[in-house]
Amino acid sequence: MNNMEEYRFPLGKYEPAGEISDADVDDYIRVLKDFPGRLKNIVESWTDDMLDTPYRPGGWTVRQLVNHMADSHMNSYIRFKLALTEDNPVIKPYNEARWAELQDSFTIDIKPALRILKGLHQRWVYELKALTNRELERTFVHPEQQKKITLRESLAFYAWHCSHHLAHIENLKKEKGW
Repeated sequence: MNNMEEYRFPLGKYEPAGEISDADVDDYIRVLKDFPGRLKNIVESWTDDMLDTPYRPGGWTVRQLVNHMADSHMNSYIRFKLALTEDNPVIKPYNEARWAELQDSFTIDIKPALRILKGLHQRWVYELKALTNRELERTFVHPEQQKKITLRESLAFYAWHCSHHLAHIENLKKEKGW
């Protein structure tokens, strides 16, 4: 890759869809369902040196990225549950960059994060498949974005998030010839 934007956003920056159809929702759920297995298949046999390689110049290591995905997806799942059980709750943002500097992101083996993602995504997909269109329109407020976000919109973002970070890792693997 020759420019930093391509490294940072190999699939392009997230662009919210204007209208998210039921077919789109099904596709997004499929992405979430397949994500843990796809991630595991790529990184499970990597050495510590490989995992401690930044996925882009100046970026997190693959180890941090895998742990970030577990952190981020846990937060998203909780936001979904809050939106389903409360009226338009204000969610708690977190400082993902600082979380990625904590020891459980920086130095631990990735197996616990992979197990979290597997179980979390099983539960998340199970719940998503049971949601009605009305439930997918439930909202939470993201105080940093200062707007209401529907579960349908959040699902679209997290499907992109899965693919976005898988692309980071796949590009590194290709670049390094792993």
